[in-house]
Amino acid sequence: MGLTWKEAEEIALALAEKFPDTDPLAIRFTELHKWVTELEGFSDDPKASNEGILEAIQMAWLDEVRNR
Repeated sequence: MGLTWKEAEEIALALAEKFPDTDPLAIRFTELHKWVTELEGFSDDPKASNEGILEAIQMAWLDEVRNR
């Protein structure tokens, strides 16, 4: 089974690996949404996200970057 919007930590890890030099706080939610839906293994409905979900992914990604 692929990644879904509910898996913020797993998505954050994948984003950190794919975009290692990117500041998560510098990404607009529209761009973040596009990047998430284009991740290998993402299988959820692209229309099922919202601002809260994208913010959770962004914060998890930020934590991942800071903990490296």
